[in-house]
Amino acid sequence: MQTLSQQFLTPAEQDKISALVQQVEQQTSGEIVPMVVSASHSYPVAMIYGATVLALPLALLLMPIIGGLFWLGSQNIWVFLLLFILLYGIFHSLVQRFSWLKRLFLSTKQIEAEVREAAMTSFFTEKLYQTQEANGILIFISLLERKVWVLADSGINARIDPQQWEKIVTLITQGIKEKRQCEAICAAILEIGEILKTHFPARKNNPNELHNLILR
Repeated sequence: MQTLSQQFLTPAEQDKISALVQQVEQQTSGEIVPMVVSASHSYPVAMIYGATVLALPLALLLMPIIGGLFWLGSQNIWVFLLLFILLYGIFHSLVQRFSWLKRLFLSTKQIEAEVREAAMTSFFTEKLYQTQEANGILIFISLLERKVWVLADSGINARIDPQQWEKIVTLITQGIKEKRQCEAICAAILEIGEILKTHFPARKNNPNELHNLILR
């Protein structure tokens, strides 16, 4: 089964984005890395909470019915426990599998914290902080949480107001809502490229230091 990130962009769209990043980076010494992840965290507590919330009332509802059918009594605790364990396992698997269902058991605060941490961790693990002029930019898209983060290295933030990235985030999120994710990401890359080439024009020796697209 394909992951959310693999379903998000077709192979042709992936190639289009990678080619555009390479083209834009020829005009600037900056490095742009779009990264699409299926989720920023596995959220095991959400799976436990969701399975419990769904299984408990259904087990209570079914207990008198099943108990009555088998002459075990309508309030038999063992029938309830058996039903709860069975239903818990089913709902735990469903919450784990379906992102729309898992989102129902996530708080806004938890989502913000996990996406922020995942974006910052990815910035370092993908070595965006190691560019020659400290001018790497990460476009981080987390699908389960429906969140976009744009992180820029210190060399960029020293010259450019970080508030400019809010416009890029809005551009991408709006495009995703309209099912135009490829076009939105490409438009964001072009806008970032325009910003970068003003402050970080291309050098004679201008190697491609980082990935052009990452899917996870």
